[in-house]
Amino acid sequence: MTDRRDFRGYFGAEPAPCWPDGARLAVSFVVNVEEGSELSIGDGDPRNEFTYEIREEVEGAPDLCMETHFAYGTRQGYARIADAFDIHGVKATFSTCGRAAERSPWLMRDIAARGHEISCHGWLWQRHANMTREDEAGEIARTHAAIKGACGTAPVGWHTRSSASVNTRDLLIGRGDFLYDSDVYDDDIPRMQGAHVILPYAFDTNDMRFSPGGGFVQARDFSDYVIGAFDRLYAEGATAARMMSIGLHLRLIGRPGRIKGLEDVLGHIAARGNVWIAPRRDIAAHWASIHGERS
Repeated sequence: MTDRRDFRGYFGAEPAPCWPDGARLAVSFVVNVEEGSELSIGDGDPRNEFTYEIREEVEGAPDLCMETHFAYGTRQGYARIADAFDIHGVKATFSTCGRAAERSPWLMRDIAARGHEISCHGWLWQRHANMTREDEAGEIARTHAAIKGACGTAPVGWHTRSSASVNTRDLLIGRGDFLYDSDVYDDDIPRMQGAHVILPYAFDTNDMRFSPGGGFVQARDFSDYVIGAFDRLYAEGATAARMMSIGLHLRLIGRPGRIKGLEDVLGHIAARGNVWIAPRRDIAAHWASIHGERS
């Protein structure tokens, strides 16, 4: 039987530690910028987004409650997150939807000025699983152009909200201007597909779990869980390559009752040392330089 899915991965042959300066672990902070790209009847979309601080769907009319929950991320949340990164000298990846970049170019300029990476997160905050190949190619092109236009630098990374389509990676590779994508959740180690890097992402070490029913309530719920995962991967990193993704959202961890969770994680990592915190473009480039195809 030939299985289309790979359940084995690196089992029995995990790559050796390989990060710069002998670091035990590569850590990637990913800040999802989705504000203004959520589905909204008020913006001409067919329906309203219903995943936010409460679970409620308004049908047939603009949902002003939902819209202002999202807007909190740019109006207040971003500054708290950016300042926390600056204090610890951390450079992150801001995974940004195209419509969000187009509507808040001032934010894109500030992110870039602080030295962070801006990558692609779809045109709208929506899954791609049911898109036609032609429609998806257009969405990818539109997103790439919007981010480049907003910040002046062409993005090299991609991550789809929820499920990608069966064509997403092939379309990204075919364009020739994407170094990596993050549309997998099955490993703690990057891998290659030809010259293209696949960087795993994670939904557990992620502030999305502050959403209703997600399990995080207090700031310490986030920091305790993320620090526990970090300590385990740091220990494993003594003998095998390990990468950790920490997912953030402007409107979630940026709230005043939650930001301490991020601050505590940053402090814990800084105290440990021997860790490489880097934007995903740098992690992908480093991995490709060691594990990529040789001509």
